[in-house]
Amino acid sequence: MAKVKSPEDLSIDELQQLMVEKRRKIRMRHLEQFRNTGRVVNLTSDQGNTSLENLHSTSLTDHNLDEKLPWYKRAGRALDRIFLVIEILAVAGLLFIIYSGVKILRNLNNEFTQSLIPATLTPTPLINAIVLPSGHTPPNSSQGAQPNDAEIPAHLLPLYHSMAQLPIPTPAPEQAVRIQIPAINVDAPVVQGDSWEQLKKGVAQHLETADPGQIGNLVLSAHDDIYGEIFRHLDQLQRGDDVIIYTATRSFTYVIANVQVVAPTDVEVMANTPDPTVTLISCYPYMVDNQRIVVRANLQTGNE
Repeated sequence: MAKVKSPEDLSIDELQQLMVEKRRKIRMRHLEQFRNTGRVVNLTSDQGNTSLENLHSTSLTDHNLDEKLPWYKRAGRALDRIFLVIEILAVAGLLFIIYSGVKILRNLNNEFTQSLIPATLTPTPLINAIVLPSGHTPPNSSQGAQPNDAEIPAHLLPLYHSMAQLPIPTPAPEQAVRIQIPAINVDAPVVQGDSWEQLKKGVAQHLETADPGQIGNLVLSAHDDIYGEIFRHLDQLQRGDDVIIYTATRSFTYVIANVQVVAPTDVEVMANTPDPTVTLISCYPYMVDNQRIVVRANLQTGNE
């Protein structure tokens, strides 16, 4: 009979074999009890010997099952994962809020910077005139026809006379050279500048006003009772009458829109306009010459 070894004398493999055998016997005893009570059926795999490797694998699987966490710990781990997802979403939301805040702050800074830039204002058109052109004393007055300095405020007389000395620009193809007003039989040359000497030559264009056909106000003036009385009958013009202005290359037809009588100092009628217009000016009434008659016409067509 083989001598029974004490546990201290057994090798590791032998101890492992004993553990496997003991577990197998316990499992078989449990299975036998289950069979006896009818709770299990016989399985082929339950009979016969099991190899050491299979039993060892089974023992490891049982060992892993023994180490499984209880339900409340598994639930805790699931909650941890949920909280982790929530934290990630919270961080993402915080980053988005920071990005939006930076963007809003940048826009506010840009708006503030723009508010510091002075607004571009449309300048009021300058009127380089003190009184309306063509003013003179009546030819039947004691001193005869001459420039009427009485119309000009005394403190502006030096400026008025200096403006009369402005140089005449070099003729250009786009400048007015002739005017026709069929309704009152006007057909006269147009000269540049409306000084006293220029008005002796015909209809005078105020310097730096628009040329025919261009956007702006073309200001023309002539006498009513001296030097040909070219504009004597402006008061007979009516809405719809034509004014034809010629350049060296083409003609432009304007249609009269209104006729009015104003004071000599109402120089606003010479201001620039957003559309092509012509303004005709002369002294009024005939042989009195203490007011001005102003005719405004708008461009209708341009013909070659």
